[in-house]
Amino acid sequence: MSKKRIVVLSGAGVSAESGISTFRDSGGLWEKYDIMEVATFEAWTRNQALVMDFYNQRRKQLYEVEPNAAHYALVKLEEQFDVQIITQNVDDLHERAGSKNVMHLHGELKKVRSSVDEDLVYELDGWELKKGDTCEKGSQLRPHIVWFGEPVPMIPPAAELCSTADIMIIIGTSLNVYPAASLVGYVPDYCHVYLIDPAEVNVAHIPGVTVIREKAGKGTAELVNKLLNE
Repeated sequence: MSKKRIVVLSGAGVSAESGISTFRDSGGLWEKYDIMEVATFEAWTRNQALVMDFYNQRRKQLYEVEPNAAHYALVKLEEQFDVQIITQNVDDLHERAGSKNVMHLHGELKKVRSSVDEDLVYELDGWELKKGDTCEKGSQLRPHIVWFGEPVPMIPPAAELCSTADIMIIIGTSLNVYPAASLVGYVPDYCHVYLIDPAEVNVAHIPGVTVIREKAGKGTAELVNKLLNE
């Protein structure tokens, strides 16, 4: 008998407990940086040094943190379920914890890509991307990040994955960021949806959702134990 499929949609709240700064919360990165100056293609064309430094600092921080209880709890689910993770996060903490199937919607911090050919993607050696680091076509490498105003190419395969879910678990996301927030609309009618977040999240559009008002680590561990023991 095939395993039931669990699709997880994870957001910044999952990584926050590892010490990674979130963007939208009080004290988050957008209070310290102007989004238009560091996370758009226009910013890149205007001031590559500033954008590179912003992502270099994010990358450097990533090498200093570790996965937390939420990441490890999701790995335990793989004992009994087919677990597919769709993450809005650009860190690699799900993979480092041991999750086997991770789809990154918004890119990956440890990767860089050609600024003239988006299919040329490379693992960055270390945390620092420098001016003069080029792809095989000779163009400057840029962060492998989906910036604001750019298309999100992984949305169609993510939507397809959601349409096959028996259970969906949404962790640490406000469901305010589109198109990622639209993914819950693709789950089948029989799919049970759980949402884990300590904040008030508008779930009026999700039929029969179970809300767990806890931080990612505690809430995910509790839900995973429940699902494994049912």
